[in-house]
Amino acid sequence: MQIKRLVNELDPWSEHMTWTSAWQMGQEVVLSGMTANPNAKPPLLEGEEQGARGLDMYSQTMTVFEKIESWLKVAGGHRYNLVKTVIYVTDIALKAEVGRARRDFFAGSFPLSTLVEVSGLVFPQLLVEIDAWARLDVDIRQAS
Repeated sequence: MQIKRLVNELDPWSEHMTWTSAWQMGQEVVLSGMTANPNAKPPLLEGEEQGARGLDMYSQTMTVFEKIESWLKVAGGHRYNLVKTVIYVTDIALKAEVGRARRDFFAGSFPLSTLVEVSGLVFPQLLVEIDAWARLDVDIRQAS
């Protein structure tokens, strides 16, 4: 089986990291924990102005899902190839905002998920980090 380290030009930090953000092993894609890093500038959405994204739980979660999707696109996939996520949050009381972001992002076709509260993440402004696993030969919208 061929193992490939994925490189995402939308991730400005990839050349400075001491870890691999994404491996592709055949049809499987495994992603390191992704955050809405306050030091990196994610691509703006259509009509969005720089600085418009807040640092609330919903915004961070959506930013992370968009980042995960950008990595899946590098591998030739899309959001519905995600089969499992582990979501780490610093405040479990905000889990409804994570759920709202999941509903908005996945539109009813949800991957498996684990939600865990942690005491902190790499930067104090971060509220959420997400690990993800995908299969390029699976589309969860086809699940019965």
